[in-house]
Amino acid sequence: MAQASGMDPLVDMEDERPKWDNKLQYLLSCIGFAVGLGNIWRFPYLCQTYGGGAFLIPYFIALVFEGIPLFYIELAIGQRLRRGSIGVWRTISPYLGGLGLGCFSVSFLISLYYNTVLLWVLWFFLNSFQYPLPWSTCPLDLNRTGFVQECQSSGTVSYFWYRQTLNITPDINNTGTIQWKLFLCLVACWATVYLCIIRGIESTGKAIYFTALFPYVVLTIFLVRGLTLPGATEGLTYLFTPNMKFLQNPRVWLDAATQIFFSLSLAFGGHIAFASYNPPRNNCEKDAVTIALVNSMTSVYASITIFSIMGFKATNDYWRCLDRNILSLTNEFDFPELSISRDEYPEVLMYLNATQADRLAQLPLKTCHLEDFLDKPIWKRSSGAHVAREGWARLTSRGWETPMAPGMVCLVCFLSAICFTLQSGSYWLEIFDSFAASLNLIIFAFLEVVGVIYVYGMKRNIFPQERRSSTQAGCRSPVYSCPSCPHCGSHQLLWLIYCTSTDRGGRIHIRKVV
Repeated sequence: MAQASGMDPLVDMEDERPKWDNKLQYLLSCIGFAVGLGNIWRFPYLCQTYGGGAFLIPYFIALVFEGIPLFYIELAIGQRLRRGSIGVWRTISPYLGGLGLGCFSVSFLISLYYNTVLLWVLWFFLNSFQYPLPWSTCPLDLNRTGFVQECQSSGTVSYFWYRQTLNITPDINNTGTIQWKLFLCLVACWATVYLCIIRGIESTGKAIYFTALFPYVVLTIFLVRGLTLPGATEGLTYLFTPNMKFLQNPRVWLDAATQIFFSLSLAFGGHIAFASYNPPRNNCEKDAVTIALVNSMTSVYASITIFSIMGFKATNDYWRCLDRNILSLTNEFDFPELSISRDEYPEVLMYLNATQADRLAQLPLKTCHLEDFLDKPIWKRSSGAHVAREGWARLTSRGWETPMAPGMVCLVCFLSAICFTLQSGSYWLEIFDSFAASLNLIIFAFLEVVGVIYVYGMKRNIFPQERRSSTQAGCRSPVYSCPSCPHCGSHQLLWLIYCTSTDRGGRIHIRKVV
């Protein structure tokens, strides 16, 4: 027997690990890590692509059978072994150490271009304080006798984005120069990240109250505004009216499974690190279900906001289409001005088609259907940016409590991300977006399942066998790797259970059960 002071140093290290101040702080951290661009960008895009409500059916099926189980595994293994992403897999087996490093590497790459997206958001936010807005009208040409022709042909928003913000080069071979306004925004973004992680879990836990809740405030403001716009009802009807024929397309089910996977930020390692700061007996199963449902409901909530605004945009485009056709009819057939309303246009068109078919056929009339404008994508699909997360949860592991370490990491990331502020930066972001995450995370998630179930043991993870007697005060089952042991040989796992017991004299003893 040994005294309590002779307890294995591994046990002491676990007891000294920082902890969340409260359960709400932990839940908000996980929600803030999971909820991101995928909820307000890719999820609405997939809903629009696959018939609105039809996509919700495979999505929630994938949530139950894929998302929650994988999420539960990550929370359980992090809480059980009480280590960060890299430490967990090295503890399970030295041969799985590369899995933790792989998750870290993907998070590092994604954090680079995710902060680039944020610097673009910051740039637009700063410009939004101008009146009139810089993207509301086209600039004057060099002679100041008219507007820039490129702006008139492409649109004011596109011109401001590609010419005045990115100043984009024709292709990636022409790198161009650094756009200093974007460079300064990049400095501000990485400085903000540094302030959030400067003291590890202590500062991250405090910042999360704002970073996790503020997006919901913004979404609510946009939702209230969106519901008051004309056409919002048509947009919401389009969202919640399922087109069941899409369910016959296997691609719908694949994209739903992928969306669940990325939306919950699985295989990034962040949730493992977050769970490692929980008490060993925390109900992580309940946490997994709660966080996953909140994340999915956030996607639906954001989609309601997006589709209300999308309905407004589609309605405006539909009205402009009708107005152009009405103007053509008015000029051709000498109708009095404003004599044809939008509601009367179909009847007038039918009448002219029956009486003046030849003249009508010569007019450049366009087909105007509201459904066509609702089907028209208003944003670009992305395979990686939707899953981009800050990727800094694993930096809050033990040893990162001093400001120097996170400062050096933020500096390295900042220097690595300067390429995105070049005139060719958007091309580089597309490369990172396409190849940094998707396939890698799927492979890592598969290896996580294999590592937990077949190497560590699912029963050991969820139902630890803690041997107790009537006088035992508690048990713990740490796992460690023995690189050179005369009994087990090199690089083999020892599974040890330390149990404390109290004798009649009140003395605490520790016994080791192999």
